[in-house]
Amino acid sequence: MRRLLVILYDTVILFGLLMLGSALALPIGEPQKIAFQDPWFTLWLWLVCFAYLGGCWHYGGMTVGMRAWKVRLISAEAGKISWPRCLLRCLVGTLSLAALGLGIAWSLFDRKNRSWHDLAAHTLLIKTD
Repeated sequence: MRRLLVILYDTVILFGLLMLGSALALPIGEPQKIAFQDPWFTLWLWLVCFAYLGGCWHYGGMTVGMRAWKVRLISAEAGKISWPRCLLRCLVGTLSLAALGLGIAWSLFDRKNRSWHDLAAHTLLIKTD
């Protein structure tokens, strides 16, 4: 349940960032930009999401939603989450969502509550109470 609440909080923030990213992209290129139809615009929006998520994971180990619900992302080997690991986690997280959330639901069956992106990037979500 906590993971879903974190996703909800961060989705609200990402929505605002995607609106800002869209506004920045409007003057560039063709005026009709539609996500999932224009591949460059879609990539730009994905990079906006990665900048927020990857930056939060790399520099602080938690996004705003994670901070609110007292959840921290750690490396399975301990230490700071590297940029390549953040990128892998974000890419596989995208696939998890594209598979109708199956990758996230996987955490219900994993004994350490890891989702596909946690397994791929060797990361864990822990409570910070």
